Amino acid sequence: MAPASCPAPRATLPLLLLLGCGVTFALGQNDTEPIVLEGKCLVVCDSNPSADGGVTSSLGISVRSGSAKVAFSAVRGTNHEPSEMSNKSMTIYFDQVLVNIGNHFDLKASVFQAPRRGIYSFSFHVVKVYNRQTIQVNLMQNEYPVISAFAGDQDVTREAASNGVLLHLEREDKLYLKLERGNLMGGWKYSTFSGFLVFPL
Repeated sequence: MAPASCPAPRATLPLLLLLGCGVTFALGQNDTEPIVLEGKCLVVCDSNPSADGGVTSSLGISVRSGSAKVAFSAVRGTNHEPSEMSNKSMTIYFDQVLVNIGNHFDLKASVFQAPRRGIYSFSFHVVKVYNRQTIQVNLMQNEYPVISAFAGDQDVTREAASNGVLLHLEREDKLYLKLERGNLMGGWKYSTFSGFLVFPL
């Protein structure tokens, strides 16, 4: 039996959809939603473009292009304390970017801005050096704390406040680290802040 075919395209918006096989299908947007099954191939003939550049059909099947990849990882490479730490925001600043796919992490502000709605993973390790005070570090989402981490062992020269979380973010949500308690006198060299898009929604 020959596979079902898609109706002629009504709009000029082309779609390329390939799942599980080595053939590329060029399809058009139309009012019907037939599905063609050929071995391991699933082709959705009718889809609606989403605002973030992906394609989502009314059948609940979502396809994203390569531009949906988002990831960053920043590190503190020096113990020099930037002047910005003396202000009331107490944002924890980083000075090197190891990964910044999509360029959604602003190194100067040390703030990540979500480019699209989705589930994101974040982790951080903030190191205190020669400091006998307990520090508390918050992961902030739009100026509200989401999770915290503490470091307060007075018998070690270096200790990290670390934590990680999955978050449901909306487009343009902003994430950064804030020193809520204590101080980072002596610097926070080797501290890291990382995140990536697990999947869009």
